Amino acid sequence: MHSDLRVCASWSEHHDRPVYTLTTSCPECGGDAVNSAPAPYDPTDRYGEYRRALKRRAQE
Repeated sequence: MHSDLRVCASWSEHHDRPVYTLTTSCPECGGDAVNSAPAPYDPTDRYGEYRRALKRRAQE
């Protein structure tokens, strides 16, 4: 699952603030726009197993 909201990929070089859009290009500079949502899962997460166990224990 990912967000439809995108942010200008080079906003730190061209803009003084992040520029958000729903299109694939930045409306201000015309550069590429990338997905603004972080990845929901990191397979290299060393503590994920413990975090999920705590969550399961809290639900019981």
